[in-house]
Amino acid sequence: MHATPTFAIQRASERYFADHGWLKTYHSFSFADYVDPDNLNWGALRVLNDDTIAAGTGFPLHPHRDMEIVTYVIDGQLEHRDSMGNRGIVGPGSVQFMSAGTGVRHSEFNASKQHSLRLVQMWVLPGKTGTAPLYGQADFTVDDRRDRWLTIASGVEGVEAPVHLTQRAVFAVARLEEAQVEHRFSPGRLGFLFAAEGNVEANGAPLAAGDSVRIADLDRLTVGGRGEILLWDVPPTA
Repeated sequence: MHATPTFAIQRASERYFADHGWLKTYHSFSFADYVDPDNLNWGALRVLNDDTIAAGTGFPLHPHRDMEIVTYVIDGQLEHRDSMGNRGIVGPGSVQFMSAGTGVRHSEFNASKQHSLRLVQMWVLPGKTGTAPLYGQADFTVDDRRDRWLTIASGVEGVEAPVHLTQRAVFAVARLEEAQVEHRFSPGRLGFLFAAEGNVEANGAPLAAGDSVRIADLDRLTVGGRGEILLWDVPPTA
């Protein structure tokens, strides 16, 4: 007997929204002041925050522990500093990665004094706890992801990516202009598709910027249209 596929759309307006003045943030899952016991995670994906940070502002030094954090920049320049001595500027279409492990403190600021910064920060439950903290940055061009999947992070054997996760998860992005992209899920895996920009269709369902889809018991995802899309392929639990 086959399970009934899950293809649950969350519209952009259905996300939790908070306006802190310098930060406008949308939470796809429970985070900070937003707590919903029925919306804590989707498998190993624990957080997906869509943040817009005002010019010259940002998050001061703060701690993390036992979490894998991938930050994808949509527009603007992100400046990172941490307690391990790392510093970097991350631009559009590029990522920073931090495996917090036993503990790390870091800050994230908009590097521009004139323009806002938009990023998507995602947290994945780690496959191993108590590991040494790690930081990395990977830079890409639009051509790297134009009309095809660009696999950015992976903890799945046989799936290569510049960012290594301890969790058995895969993170990929695509910028659709003329072609469709397809992703196949192995049995038992979950998917989370986020439309960051534009208007796309996922398995025939229209998605606008900020919409997302939670996927289970589905073997194939096809996405077309024009826009920037982010995809997580994760195990049901950590």
